Amino acid sequence: MGMWASLDAMWEMPAEKRIFGAVLLFSWTVYLWESFLAQRQRRIYKTTTHVPPELGQIMDSETFEKSRLYQLDKSTFSFWSGLYSEIEGTLILLFGGIPYLWRLSGRFCGYAGFGPEYEITQSLVFLLLATLFSALTGLPWSLYNTFVIEEKHGFNQQTLGFFMKDAVKKFVVTQCILLPVSSLLLYIIKIGGDYFFIYAWLFTLVVSLVLVTIYADYIAPLFDKFTPLPEGKLKQEIEVMAKSIDFPLTKVYVVEGSKRSSHSNAYFYGFFKNKRIVLFDTLLEEYSVLNKDILEESGMEPRKDGEGDSEEIKAKVKNKKQGCKNEEVLAVLGHELGHWKLGHTVKNIIISQMNSFLCFFLFAVLIGRKELFAAFGFHTSQPTLIGLLIIFQFIFSPYNEVLSFCLTVLSRRFEFQADAFAKKLGKAKDLYSALIKLNKDNLGFPVSDWLFSMWHYSHPPLLERLQALENSKQD
Repeated sequence: MGMWASLDAMWEMPAEKRIFGAVLLFSWTVYLWESFLAQRQRRIYKTTTHVPPELGQIMDSETFEKSRLYQLDKSTFSFWSGLYSEIEGTLILLFGGIPYLWRLSGRFCGYAGFGPEYEITQSLVFLLLATLFSALTGLPWSLYNTFVIEEKHGFNQQTLGFFMKDAVKKFVVTQCILLPVSSLLLYIIKIGGDYFFIYAWLFTLVVSLVLVTIYADYIAPLFDKFTPLPEGKLKQEIEVMAKSIDFPLTKVYVVEGSKRSSHSNAYFYGFFKNKRIVLFDTLLEEYSVLNKDILEESGMEPRKDGEGDSEEIKAKVKNKKQGCKNEEVLAVLGHELGHWKLGHTVKNIIISQMNSFLCFFLFAVLIGRKELFAAFGFHTSQPTLIGLLIIFQFIFSPYNEVLSFCLTVLSRRFEFQADAFAKKLGKAKDLYSALIKLNKDNLGFPVSDWLFSMWHYSHPPLLERLQALENSKQD
């Protein structure tokens, strides 16, 4: 009877209190669920101290132990940073942090001669202060992650000065994009009439396509150095492979990712007949600065044919930090181009835009509900930006969790299909060895709790991908 009485009492509360309570309850429920999953995976890291028999041929005990300790440290860090984030968010809601920041923004606008009628101006000040607060509170965690965890395990390549300069630059660039886009979106919502959600969705669609188009050409070079891949065998083979599947390749770049981290990556971008491929220098064995550093530190340089080298030099070459041979790089690109050829990129864009349209439609339905604003401390005003924040971030939380899980499942399916595409290109053997190398370079731990993996891994676990490739490796 006591439980039912409590439930009856809750439903007798004012609507705004029920909404506020439901938001907090769901937030902590998700946090506890994530903590439960993380604890299951952390138990795997702690108890799996020897290479399982099925991994004996693809991973040595030293690398296995390094990856186990790295992932354990990352998991512990994630626990504490996640707990802090949850407590911080709860305190902000309980003590009225959002309405306080809105009033503070209004006072700043008042000092500049802008009254309450300048809602968009006040909204931009609110966004600036909110993102500044987020950047400052997140800075200690980012510093610890970079200069303690990543440094400890050999991934960090940044100095403190470079890190801080990079952080300031990212904040400035973010504001240069966020504030103009937000002001136009708010303006469209205000003048759009009954069908404003259609215009708002079309605007965000255009903005996303423009940003994807200009990112690698104008935004990414602000942070990293991009250089064309020099003429040579690798470039020729990339062009041949792209032509064989009708991929409209125009340029191939190498990005200097090694100045920030030794993690590696590759991607393509561009629309229609203007596609570019970007390779991280850490992915390319021949371009890896870190590989050269290993030998330069000892004052030794290996012969290209390997003949006449001492056992010490051979050992250092064999255990180079990272990178793939040209054939393996081509296999990785074959996988990436498979995403394009199989329409995965277009499908993801369509899903994203369908979701965006649905969210704007539901926003249009809910924006007039005063109890939603009252639940978060806005009893006398209903600012559009606050409505977007409340509805998209808090009210849609359950929907976003379900959608995220579904997209994770879909992503894993796409990854298997892209691997299968690379097999059809005759790259199975090289992709097999590349996946092992990349897992070693990034210290990925190949043993996963099934529930944690199902919920979080957008890419299939290493062993599953290798097993799928095993039957089709080329001799």
